[in-house]
Amino acid sequence: MAKHTPLYDEHVKLGGRMVDFADWEMPVQYTGVIDEHKAVRSAAGLFDVSHMGQIEICGKDAEAYVQYLTTNDAKKIIDGKAQYSILCNERGTVVDDVIVYRFTNERYILVVNASNVEKDFNWIKEHERGEIEINDISDSYALIAFQGPKSISILQEFTDIDLDSIETYNFREGMLADKANCIIAKTGYTGEEGVEIFSQPADAPAIWQTLLERGMPQGVRPAGLGARDTLRLEMKYSLYGHEIDDETTPLEAGLSWVVKLDTTDDFIGKQALIEFKEKGATRKLVGFKMIDKGIPRQGYPIITNDKANGIVTSGTMSPSLGEAIGIGFVPKDNGKIGMEFSIDIRGRSRKAEVVKTPFYKLK
Repeated sequence: MAKHTPLYDEHVKLGGRMVDFADWEMPVQYTGVIDEHKAVRSAAGLFDVSHMGQIEICGKDAEAYVQYLTTNDAKKIIDGKAQYSILCNERGTVVDDVIVYRFTNERYILVVNASNVEKDFNWIKEHERGEIEINDISDSYALIAFQGPKSISILQEFTDIDLDSIETYNFREGMLADKANCIIAKTGYTGEEGVEIFSQPADAPAIWQTLLERGMPQGVRPAGLGARDTLRLEMKYSLYGHEIDDETTPLEAGLSWVVKLDTTDDFIGKQALIEFKEKGATRKLVGFKMIDKGIPRQGYPIITNDKANGIVTSGTMSPSLGEAIGIGFVPKDNGKIGMEFSIDIRGRSRKAEVVKTPFYKLK
């Protein structure tokens, strides 16, 4: 039986089309993916992301353990700061991508993908070391993403936190819509200015209603999983199960910027990644746009030199650009900007061109 977030009743009232996603009943759209997508780019969109998981790591050795667990340099995070990072296995491939929030050097929260909560928790527990405590606290929070150029000015009316003082990938705790103990983080998955709001589950409906009531006259819309996907795709943000998985290293997926091989500290998978880098990747993750008609979808073969030796990981008709775009792995020698290849779309060969990303340039 599918699980419900604390905002389930709000989605039903708004006419959200509910689908099963990672064992959660979630809205894929309300008024339509294109409408919701454009609302985020022009005003703001309100997303329920309470299906995401939160794993807490506490204790005297929490900082050292997070440094060992993740590929980025966790020692660079200070209190009130977040960091995008990767959990790798010993083979150097991806267990999950996460955002690490540091409250103190003895308390961290990792936000993980909804489909990976149990797997990630078990992985983290299996590799436990030092004086730490690990807890799955996913039921302790509701999580709302409020994203778009008008999100900050609207939100500021309802919180005692000075939002302009929060830099990107930083967070603060305070009141929001008369609800205490909220965490407002300048993080997101759309490329737009915005926040992610952690609240007590019982407080989430009131926060959702307040922001929607105030924002709708300014063009704010509730947004579902469909728009969330097209927005992240326009920015070439990776999605677990598409661009990254346990058969893919972060280095070949274009995420070397969050893999700190030059630190003296060890982390899980470091040696494998050093060896992978020395050998060199044989494939490259690229962004492309279609030259011929057709929409690329995950799993479609990419053809270079008259053979299928690549694969589409994500694709859509971009609502912002009005062009069919995609992301995929191609042989390294075929990954330069301007190069062309073909995609097998339902048995028909369709031309595409490697382009510079992100596809959408923020205004």
